[in-house]
Amino acid sequence: MKIVIGGQVEKQRIEKLIKQLDSSIETTIKSDLDAAMAIKTGQADYYLGACHTGGGGALAMAIALIGKDKCETVSMPGRMPDKEKIEQAVQQGKVAFGFTGDHADTAVPMIIEAIKKYS
Repeated sequence: MKIVIGGQVEKQRIEKLIKQLDSSIETTIKSDLDAAMAIKTGQADYYLGACHTGGGGALAMAIALIGKDKCETVSMPGRMPDKEKIEQAVQQGKVAFGFTGDHADTAVPMIIEAIKKYS
C-alpha cells in the first residue's frame, strides 16, 4: 500500500504515525499538488493531509484533481474523527482524507484501520 501525505501541517508526524501502525506501508511526503497528482495518476493508493480546518488546506488540491466524491473530511475544529464515518467513507471508495493537525493521533489510526479492513 502506498500513501502520500499532503496538507499544510504535521506531515512528518503523520508519516511517523503511519509507520508506527504498519511499517510495511510505503509513505511519501509531498506538496499538496504532487500528492493529489500521485493519487490521480495511480502512483499512490491513498492521500492523508492535515490543516487547521480539516478540509481547506488538507484537501483542496485533492478535491480539485480527483473530485469531491473521492475525498472525506475526517475532522474539523470541534468535530472529532468518527470511526464509523471513516469506515463508511472507505467503503464508499474515498481515497483522500483530511483532518485537523491536532486530531492526527486519533484520525490516522482510524483511517489506517478502516483501509486495512475494507480495501
